[in-house]
Amino acid sequence: MRKKIGLLIALFALMAVLSGCGSMNDPITSDSTGIWDTYFVYPLSWLITYFATLTGENYGLAIIIVTLIIRTALLPLMIKQTRSSKAMQEIQPEIQKLREKYKSKDANTQQKLQQETMALFQKNGVNPLAGCLPLLIQMPILLGFYHAIMRTGEIANHNFLWFDLGDPDPFYILPLVAGLTTFLQQKIMMGGMDNPNPQMKMLLYIMPVMIVVFAINFPAALSLYWVIGNIFMIGQTYFITTPMKKKENQVDGGAKK
Repeated sequence: MRKKIGLLIALFALMAVLSGCGSMNDPITSDSTGIWDTYFVYPLSWLITYFATLTGENYGLAIIIVTLIIRTALLPLMIKQTRSSKAMQEIQPEIQKLREKYKSKDANTQQKLQQETMALFQKNGVNPLAGCLPLLIQMPILLGFYHAIMRTGEIANHNFLWFDLGDPDPFYILPLVAGLTTFLQQKIMMGGMDNPNPQMKMLLYIMPVMIVVFAINFPAALSLYWVIGNIFMIGQTYFITTPMKKKENQVDGGAKK
């Protein structure tokens, strides 16, 4: 958990450096230069504009389509992450036994602990870094999407349903839905864990609050992206974890017989 938090902080720092190369006041175009603008922001801006053209200048619908494309593209990684997290959870009792066995903090003991832990990972086909890969991919996309929304001038001039895409939702409906769907998505994920650690339980409540605060101050177009992405992930998590639970129940039922 600490490694993931450290990775998240490092990733935010890297994204801040990259995104700092492109001013938020500069419109994004095909002539924009720099790694960040060329390979992250402009492709997302182009996709939104392309689908808006296909849907009669409906930029809200275009954002929904692009969001679904992104989430579908990330689906194989998310399936792998879910399976890896489940496998990691299953070997936690053995990891705890190793930590009890090698309590001493001297270098030799800690080296043995590390070696046996890695051997345990290999034996069970667990990659401790597998859960970080989707995070590494999603964060640049999210920040790139934010830049694309802020710097694609056409978006700010259009509305969708009851809100203007370039301004925060005046009725706070989208921010609240974004927070609620974030909570539900995390709750479903934690439902597959036997004993979630205290940090995860804390994040279950902190993350939705943070999303609501951000969404209140960000353009409604970005909140729309969060809501659609969360709904997709709720369905995705349900359909990935349900077969796993059924398989576990069948195994447990067979063992009892």
